[in-house]
Amino acid sequence: MPAKPLPELIAFARRNSPFYADLYRDLPERVEHLSQLPLIEQTAFWAANSWPDNRLLTGPLLDGGVYKTGGTTGVPKFSPWSRTEHADSVTAFGAGLVQAGLKPGHRVANLFWAGELYGGFLYIENALHHAPVDNVRLPVGAAPDAYIAGLIEDFGVDVLAGEPMKLSSVAEHLVKHGQVAERIELLLFGGDLLFADLRPILSRAFPNAAVASIGYASVDAGLVGAPVPGDDVRVHEAFPNRTVVELVDDVTGEPITELGVPGRVVVTNLFRTLMPILRYPTGDRAEWVDLERGRFRLVGRSVEGARVGTVAMPTEEIRAVLLAHDPDQVISGMQMVQRRWDGKDGLVLRLGFTEEPPAGLAERLVEAVYRARPLYPDDVAAGVIHDLEVEWVPRAELVTNPRTGKLQQVVDERPPA
Repeated sequence: MPAKPLPELIAFARRNSPFYADLYRDLPERVEHLSQLPLIEQTAFWAANSWPDNRLLTGPLLDGGVYKTGGTTGVPKFSPWSRTEHADSVTAFGAGLVQAGLKPGHRVANLFWAGELYGGFLYIENALHHAPVDNVRLPVGAAPDAYIAGLIEDFGVDVLAGEPMKLSSVAEHLVKHGQVAERIELLLFGGDLLFADLRPILSRAFPNAAVASIGYASVDAGLVGAPVPGDDVRVHEAFPNRTVVELVDDVTGEPITELGVPGRVVVTNLFRTLMPILRYPTGDRAEWVDLERGRFRLVGRSVEGARVGTVAMPTEEIRAVLLAHDPDQVISGMQMVQRRWDGKDGLVLRLGFTEEPPAGLAERLVEAVYRARPLYPDDVAAGVIHDLEVEWVPRAELVTNPRTGKLQQVVDERPPA
């Protein structure tokens, strides 16, 4: 499907979608630039995408597929794609797999989750089918780790593609059984960031494997960015003539044009017309590394983190502190657990491990976090919050989304107010 010129796409959305007609009612009749459009407000967007009585779509859903967003809780977020839109998307995404390291003849085990309207497995399967190089597709899905380990050996698998937590789960199974999958050449991760705390276990189980992003896309936003070859797996670039990626200031909403300044990722899709995506915040944060080429580095989720008392605890910053004070690379996953007891809030750092942590490490980690976040011990001394705690668990016991396998960065176990 050819991309629509931006003014035509905007006019089409205004004319055919009640949601966009209302959102853009005060804009000039012809809009030429994205900067003239407001950012999408997610709550209103998904409220308009109800079933029945849909106010977002530009026409009836007659030929296409319906998928559900991955990390959703509460009211499901359904995302319909027409047949031609989906075909165009997976073709572009498939071309990006070559940049990620896919080679002719590679045997690829697709470990992404399937079922319950989740689109990840099908999307990757179709992208591999449309990739510009020959490949052998092994549609495994979220099978048991033992089965996958056997398949690697028996069928000569070259590439594993899956969520970071699933890849690390397979790796942990191999390590615990004294096995090493030397024939794996490439690990393609998607659906979530690959955090540095998972690297050691992947390296032990797959010593000859390069690690790369499979690409940046989502069920709701669609195509966002293709992987960029290199050591930094967080760098992606907008798909030419298909997506426009903006980074905007967290507070003002103004576009960011400086390198290295983090902001919210906002995407406009130039070929989706059934459910138009115009200045849609993806929920991620990134910084520009090459503005002319549309290259950006993902730096985390825009709303990810915990707040305890007056203290903000951004997940990426806290993770960096922990890893810097873990010389033996014991930590293999982290999540923050918010709890409340004795009338005060407290935070637990739930840390995954594959080998027993040494004595005293938990105390050293808490001290390191206190130095990085001095307001935390100040609030503790003032009696506002509890001391920070560390809870060691086997890596497999970290809480993940039961449907998608994504790691839950923050788990709120506090009782309702």
